[in-house]
Amino acid sequence: MGLGTATFAMRDNATIGTMANVRMKDIANDLGVSVVTVSKVLRNHSDIGEETRARVLQRMRELDYVPNLAARALVTGKSFIVGFVVPGLLHSFFGEVAKGMTNVFRRKGYGLVIATSEEDPELEIQEINQLLARRVDALVIASTQPTFEIRKRIDDQKVPYVLIDRHAGQTASNFVGVDDHAMGAMATEHLIQAGCRKIAFLSGKGLSPELGRLEGYKQALRKYSIKARPDYIRVLGEGGDASDNAPYSAMKELLALAEIPDGVYCFNDQIAINAMKAVLDAGLQVPEDVAFVGTGNIRHSDFLRVPLTTFDQNAISIGESAAKLALAMIEARTALPPKTILLEAKLVVRESSLRNSGRPGRKPRNG
Repeated sequence: MGLGTATFAMRDNATIGTMANVRMKDIANDLGVSVVTVSKVLRNHSDIGEETRARVLQRMRELDYVPNLAARALVTGKSFIVGFVVPGLLHSFFGEVAKGMTNVFRRKGYGLVIATSEEDPELEIQEINQLLARRVDALVIASTQPTFEIRKRIDDQKVPYVLIDRHAGQTASNFVGVDDHAMGAMATEHLIQAGCRKIAFLSGKGLSPELGRLEGYKQALRKYSIKARPDYIRVLGEGGDASDNAPYSAMKELLALAEIPDGVYCFNDQIAINAMKAVLDAGLQVPEDVAFVGTGNIRHSDFLRVPLTTFDQNAISIGESAAKLALAMIEARTALPPKTILLEAKLVVRESSLRNSGRPGRKPRNG
């Protein structure tokens, strides 16, 4: 089909259906604009006037135009795809992060591909290699690697990347997250101010967020001259924070001590929920006997049998910030210096930690 026939078919709505593949070039010729203009409309570029943008979008809708991403990649050298590697999707935190990223990428014509590592460093490396093979324009990674060994391969392929939530010991990498040290200190101090003096810490497998929160926990104890007890610090191990049994069992072990904790700070809400269940199953009360603070503010935290005090980590804002940082690196002509963005986490106080002002008539049993 020659160009003239294509243009005629497009102008005559009755014969549009006979045209197998509408191209950007066809739309440009039909409207009397350049291919560059059509391309910029697709990418939501800011230097296209609203009238022109509306005309192009209207014609695309009329023709049910679907961009040929493979052809577009050949012309631009970009796939317009960003890879997002997460430890898993059981926790709503990473889903909220993905939502924030999609909010930003969609406006710029980028798609998001999500891969899960299941908290397995080897599987994470495989997923990253697959995304690199697909020529993604950038990567956003919540790494489960303690030392982020694949960094060199990503750098060699000149693919920009942003680490979120877990910096994996990479101080020279782009990072978006919260101040884990400050969050650990704030959670522990909140429990102390609620009257707790025997405070335990339930953690995951010892990556950077856990280590930061543990240091904050210890700092707050020192501030109030409370000794950190090794038997009150429990690291659940590989995949422990993703299962129900590990935190439940760890809390049962704490309840078997001669002096049981009167407060527990948990690395995430999933751990807190299962640890609270162990306390309640033992016939004790939350928060009167054991108070709890979690992390993540997962959906329905306020609908639990005992609504959970927790930190809101601004997951959507983390996603939006990571996406903007990734786009800045994609569009930069030269390499940008690494940037760290720390967002403020907000403590959301609910019944699980209100030990001093708990339900009427209830008093702590163990002091």
